[in-house]
Amino acid sequence: MSQYDAPIQAMRFIIENLVGLDEIATLPGFEDATPDIAAAILDEAGKFTGEVLAPLNRVGDLQGCRVEDGVVTTPDGWREAYDAYRDGGWSTIGAPSSFGGQNMPKLVATAVTEMLQSANLGFSLMPMLTDGAAAALLTAGSHAIKQKYLPKMVAGEWGGTMNLTEPQAGSDLAAIRTRAEPVADGSYRIVGQKIFITYGEHELTENIIHLVLARLPDAPPGVKGISLFVVPKVLVEDDGSLGARNDVRCVSLEHKLGIHGSPTCVMAFGDAGGATGYLVGEPNRGLEYMFIMMNEARFGVGLQGVAIAERAYQQALAYANERVQGRDAITGVHNVAIVAHPDVRRMLLRMKSRTQAARMLAYWVAGQFDLAHAHPDAPVCETARLMVDFLIPIVKGWSTEIGNDSAYLGVQVHGGMGFIEETGAAQHMRDARILTIYEGTTGIQANDLVMRKLLRGGSEGLTLLGGQMRAVVASLKTVDDETIAAFVPRLETCIEQFEAAAWHLLEAGKRDAGERDVGERDVGERDAGERDVGKALWVAVPFLMLMGTACGAWMWGKAALAAKGLLDRGEGDPEFNREQIALAQFYMTHVATEAAGFAATVTEGLGHNAAALCA
Repeated sequence: MSQYDAPIQAMRFIIENLVGLDEIATLPGFEDATPDIAAAILDEAGKFTGEVLAPLNRVGDLQGCRVEDGVVTTPDGWREAYDAYRDGGWSTIGAPSSFGGQNMPKLVATAVTEMLQSANLGFSLMPMLTDGAAAALLTAGSHAIKQKYLPKMVAGEWGGTMNLTEPQAGSDLAAIRTRAEPVADGSYRIVGQKIFITYGEHELTENIIHLVLARLPDAPPGVKGISLFVVPKVLVEDDGSLGARNDVRCVSLEHKLGIHGSPTCVMAFGDAGGATGYLVGEPNRGLEYMFIMMNEARFGVGLQGVAIAERAYQQALAYANERVQGRDAITGVHNVAIVAHPDVRRMLLRMKSRTQAARMLAYWVAGQFDLAHAHPDAPVCETARLMVDFLIPIVKGWSTEIGNDSAYLGVQVHGGMGFIEETGAAQHMRDARILTIYEGTTGIQANDLVMRKLLRGGSEGLTLLGGQMRAVVASLKTVDDETIAAFVPRLETCIEQFEAAAWHLLEAGKRDAGERDVGERDVGERDAGERDVGKALWVAVPFLMLMGTACGAWMWGKAALAAKGLLDRGEGDPEFNREQIALAQFYMTHVATEAAGFAATVTEGLGHNAAALCA
């Protein structure tokens, strides 16, 4: 089982040269986020995750969690590790200073979060969900709710969860049945059951703040009748002290393929008469508020795809350098490390180049989060917000597919030993498998991208993104470098294929819907014309993969441009900078070429009628 070494050099290269931390540090509230401070945070995070969390990753996989009489116990060492996480202030990195946070930009917090996820994916889920719950309360909660819950959540003393899914509903939130009955004191009695609740119960924190979707008695049907409630595990008194245990309990734990160290709970609310809950925001707007948390979670899960891909790559690389077998096909030398074999190198470079591409895209989107949140110029904020909304499905869907593919390749690099649990490669493959499913499957992300972001949103996001990409191409064409000059046409072609496919979908959507609004609404509200637009969903996932591939090519173009600039100025590590240009070349010739296939599927496979084949 390999150790984890945080790729801090690659992270800093992206943060400082591709996203522009220096510009973000000039925004109101982010003045402390200087490159030196950010570098110090990343260095310390690398030590903590490598020395404290990474050794527990295998422990969590082997031991898992256990439940007895509603009490969940996490694996050995996790309580101590969480105490170290909390005491080290890691929960406060990106939180607002008004509630005890360090107010670092999301860009910096994202790099720290990736390290947590790479080192120990199961452990990292609890902080991720707490951050998401805190973000939802920060945006939609009343002043009283914020003051009562956020300081403790930011400090890491209390955890947070999101409770959406029910046994009969799955991803169809319109079908949830959990009830909320008003009480005379202004609270609500919550009754219902939720499933797949990550860290719904545990002993790491003294309280858990559940955000629960439920229906009021007079709620309209469908998603328009869902409200959001805070339901604490332990009731909180007006003075902030803990009171009685709420009517919330873990009924059972799911037996899962992977991420065994993270408890996935079946939660019962109100078995003894009703759990006490408090309305967040206005009635019947719960799904709108929960989407704040879901967007945070979708970004976080996309980052998990990057993280597991990095961990799988590091382990595969270490094994390939240690395992001696066969003859070097080029030199003829016998008994060489398998890293010398061309196909092993191809797999490792595919893992490395796609992981870095996904990391660059995620960090760039994190920078857009920061601009949208803090830039004083309203048009800049709006543009950044549009880019975040447009690219979140790509960060989530494409990056998690990369995580799965890299974990698969990691096993392949190990050969037969990858199939043996003791090597640890199989754990990454098992852990990665859920990433393309939870917080919305790849298909759901693709549907959101096509139906809401493209067809409903129109061409604005597409035009902005295309402009960003073409600006990089224009800059690359001015660079005097043979390697870069050789791959610029491939980047340009990749962009053209993505844009042509997107415009094809836009035109087809307008034609089939008669230029109606094609946004997502309750199924019962869609007319026949809008159902015709559903033909586009046949190619939604290929389109998402096309966009991801093109965005990766764009990011590698930016990386090559930045690396060449550093080389020309004599700055940074010249070996690392040359490596970035070489990796960009590999991506363009081994990955970006796949865009043509995705584009052909989008333009030729629209609305393919093969229902009978699935019978």
